Amino acid sequence: MRRSIARCLGGLRSYCTDSGDGFHSSKLKIFDRHLKRKQRDRAAWLMKPKDSLVDTVAENLLDRLEDCKKTFPTALCMGGSLEAIRRLLHGRGGIEKLLMMDTSWDMVKLCKDAEQQMPTDNIETSYVIGDEEYLPVKENSVDLVISCLGLHWTNDLPGAMIQSRLALKPDGLFLAAILGGETLRELRIACTIALMEREGGISPRLSPLAQVRDAGNLLTRAGFTLPGVDVDEYTVRYSSALELIEHLRAMGETSALLQRSKVLKKDTALATAAIYESMFAAEDGTIPATFQIIYMTGWREHQSQQKPKKRGSATVSFQDLQKQFGSDGSC
Repeated sequence: MRRSIARCLGGLRSYCTDSGDGFHSSKLKIFDRHLKRKQRDRAAWLMKPKDSLVDTVAENLLDRLEDCKKTFPTALCMGGSLEAIRRLLHGRGGIEKLLMMDTSWDMVKLCKDAEQQMPTDNIETSYVIGDEEYLPVKENSVDLVISCLGLHWTNDLPGAMIQSRLALKPDGLFLAAILGGETLRELRIACTIALMEREGGISPRLSPLAQVRDAGNLLTRAGFTLPGVDVDEYTVRYSSALELIEHLRAMGETSALLQRSKVLKKDTALATAAIYESMFAAEDGTIPATFQIIYMTGWREHQSQQKPKKRGSATVSFQDLQKQFGSDGSC
């Protein structure tokens, strides 16, 4: 197996300017991408060898490859849970060449070192330092794009998804899992109440996340065909709010808002933990944290794919169906 590491330099192609497909880079900046890179550097050192939540999401995402009859010889895995995807791939999708990409050098090094401990699976793996917002990948160059728990930190999510589609060959598959808007709802409630009580108002503390109703529109806007969206919620129990924060740091999922406030005051932080426990703690003293995961599937257009019929091409009217199954619409 041949492995290589390459840095994403200015000479590599990116789609940060207007393309023929109508993509423009976003001027709206919500997240501090430099801070997020540093958080992922830290997460590479704090990450657990096997995180049950991350592994579950990665498994569910990769399971979708087993539903496909075709194979994907060339794949791009970008950002998020790189190590879990590589470790749990197990030959699914018929991947022969795999490009692993992350903004964090330490995270890429972690994945490269971890791969050396894995059984040989004859997948030619390469590594690159790159950003989901400016993909260093040529058009029509890969058969599969996978992003597990990474795209929700991009400033221009539709633009990043458009770039992913452009990187795909015709009939290529896009698979992504992102955190949904109901993630950490218990912490959001506790923090809001604590801020109101201690500081007399609220300020941005937790990052905004996409809603389930937006996911289908995102896929359609990005130009994917046969879009599919489903959602799962996982509840993880912690001994304390501090353990939850430590887990988020190890996942690289702490807030990276560009317009973030100063560090949370100590008494406000303590009040948040106390409110969290008083409102949500179970009888055994543990506290729950909800993680909503939105799974998205889309394909790059190809003539072999199913297409909707033209308007007026139906051969049976709804009136005939109503007569056949009864006027009340029941079967």
